[in-house]
Amino acid sequence: MARVKRGVTAHARHKKILKRASGYFGRRKNTFRTANAAVEKAGTYAYIGRKLKKRNFRALWIQRINAAVREFGDGLTYARFIGGLVKAGVTVDRKVMADLAMNEPQAFKGLIEKARAALA
Repeated sequence: MARVKRGVTAHARHKKILKRASGYFGRRKNTFRTANAAVEKAGTYAYIGRKLKKRNFRALWIQRINAAVREFGDGLTYARFIGGLVKAGVTVDRKVMADLAMNEPQAFKGLIEKARAALA
């Protein structure tokens, strides 16, 4: 059986990792072993960050909706507003509601009135 030399494959793999590590500080950018660990750790943080981003944006939307409901709702809270929308059968997600609260206050007031009517 013929001998297999793996230099080309290994070099390509190292090059791929080092390219992803470019811009890192110190030996993390040019030494394969440390670069490999750094890139792996960065990938872990990136994965976690993608989940946290969703969580943070949902929290931001809820804060914006709550502020708008308290401003226009005359004693209405976020929780009662959402409960009213559920009873009214309105299915608008929080991202869209937050956008309406910021950019289209009149349309958002309409949602508040629907929620109020369903609660009464």
